[in-house]
Amino acid sequence: MSSDYISYQKSGYFTKLITDYLDEKSELKQLYNRFPKIKNFKDQIEEKLNNFSFEIRQVLVSELEKQYSNFEVSEITLNNITLLKDSKTFTVTTGHQLNLFTGPLYFLYKIVSTINLCKELKSNYPEYNFVPIYWMATEDHDFEEINYFNFKNKKIKWNCESFGPVGRLSTNNLNEAFKNFSNEIGIGENAEYLKYLFQKSYLEHSNLADATRFLANELFKAEGLVILDGDSIDLKKLFIPYIRRELLEQTSFKKVTETITLLKDYFVQVNPREINLFYIDHNLRERIVYENGIYKINNTSLQFSESEILDELKNHPDKFSPNVILRPLYQEIILPNLCYIGGGGELAYWLELKSNFEENNVTFPILLLRNSVLLTTKKQADKAANLNLSWADLFSNQQELFNKKTKEFSSLKIDFTEQKEVLKKQFENLSSIANQTDKSFIGAVKAQETKQIKGVENLEKRLLKAEKRVHADKLDRILLLQNELFPNQSLQERKSNFSEFYLEYGQKLFSLLLLKLKPLKQEFKVLIL
Repeated sequence: MSSDYISYQKSGYFTKLITDYLDEKSELKQLYNRFPKIKNFKDQIEEKLNNFSFEIRQVLVSELEKQYSNFEVSEITLNNITLLKDSKTFTVTTGHQLNLFTGPLYFLYKIVSTINLCKELKSNYPEYNFVPIYWMATEDHDFEEINYFNFKNKKIKWNCESFGPVGRLSTNNLNEAFKNFSNEIGIGENAEYLKYLFQKSYLEHSNLADATRFLANELFKAEGLVILDGDSIDLKKLFIPYIRRELLEQTSFKKVTETITLLKDYFVQVNPREINLFYIDHNLRERIVYENGIYKINNTSLQFSESEILDELKNHPDKFSPNVILRPLYQEIILPNLCYIGGGGELAYWLELKSNFEENNVTFPILLLRNSVLLTTKKQADKAANLNLSWADLFSNQQELFNKKTKEFSSLKIDFTEQKEVLKKQFENLSSIANQTDKSFIGAVKAQETKQIKGVENLEKRLLKAEKRVHADKLDRILLLQNELFPNQSLQERKSNFSEFYLEYGQKLFSLLLLKLKPLKQEFKVLIL
């Protein structure tokens, strides 16, 4: 097995905001606390140490013990939970939706990035402890985004309806999805393990949160991963003062709106609402809106006066759910967290939030772009080498790649720049003559120049097209290879599920990721299996 890489900036798959962040552009520095470099974690540790209480640690550990009470937990994970009581223990956190059977591959990359960063921090700061956290997005309600996964170009889908927080959703109707997956996966030791994993996760746990906890724990328990569900009354009690402020002052709306004005040159990932909270129940997750002195639950008849909603908050804090703007604040209040690891879209909205953290006197975490990976076989790597393709070639736009390789394969020079320059010089001479006579002749010369240049450009395009036909066999092989590695001309990690690679390579897949992924390096890794 070997590896290669391309920089995130040159991959072509990240927005200008993220590439500018990675390049540490000065105009973005006010939007984050510290850049993710190993030396910067020293000050981050000191700041969080002074801004996180022992009492919160006690509540956190008690809640984790409760959440894990019915699960078989590895010794290293149990030890990590216990370590969280220690003021010298900190977390590195990633979060993800509760996608069926992990969803796309980057679920793995997020968690491996988190685990590996903890190891690197321990190596550099041995006097402290670092615990990898997977924050389950149990309170989300975008079921259509998570109710399927792709296996070898076939969609394995969970067909049911969901209206409330997905973590509470019953798993009692997943037999059909399991049957469809079992029919596709075939036989063999790895196939049997994958079927076991699906069955134990989803058919033997009553809700999606527990099923996802079992699955993530099974995959990463040897690495000490700690899985946290924020949908907890005891954890929400810690967040009551911030929810109260949100209801009464709409602080996050004001602060994030101010920040968005600083992002005028970029695409804004999310826009805040006046109140960035949902009201949730088992079959309900609706926005809280404030109208004419009344707090209303959108799309329902529920409404509260100010005193009534504050009583509701005091008695039922678990019914108040932060949205994408407030959830990061909730996370950082209940965790001794140093760093959040996420994808480009996640970091884009985190970069909107620092001023709101400052307003609430909560330490803003270091933001780290998760590792991205392209998995390829040795056979595919050999094909690329035989076609004289670099990894940068394979990441490029398909039409641009075809044009580039056609010119390389051709024995002809498919570039008429010299011919166009000759024409331009000829017309410069004609223009000097035209300037000495009637202006109507100047127009005729310009029109003829445009026509002839255009004609040469068309001939260049026709020659390129003709040469594409001559080299069709090689170009077809390039097309086939790129489509294998970039399904639907998009990133493999956003389309494929880990199961199709595990089917072939088993535990070697996880071993390779844990060995090769270096979270503090700005590298889109190419891993040859």
